[in-house]
Amino acid sequence: MSERTLKDLQQEVDTYISQFKEGYFSPLAMLARMSEEVGELAREVNHSYGEKPKKSTEADNSIELELGDILFITICFANSLGIDLTEAHDKIMHKFNTRDAGRWTKINTETT
Repeated sequence: MSERTLKDLQQEVDTYISQFKEGYFSPLAMLARMSEEVGELAREVNHSYGEKPKKSTEADNSIELELGDILFITICFANSLGIDLTEAHDKIMHKFNTRDAGRWTKINTETT
């Protein structure tokens, strides 16, 4: 499979959602859905890296699938509000590269 851009992913999700009369959920409903998905990710991380192993009766989910769910709902949220995620990413990276430029210790640098 060839690499796709965020714009490609946003278009793919929009094509999928556009086939249904219901369309995108309201922003509040999507925020609730996103919160639910983040909770499911937290549960999977806790099972894999925390002190709470899965019960034998629990579904076999994965961190990868939960991150995929979060990506999907994030794209839905952005699409419904007309937000270009590439532009949003660029703005956030600019913020981190300026505001937090000296905040963390970079690899292969000497400190005196």
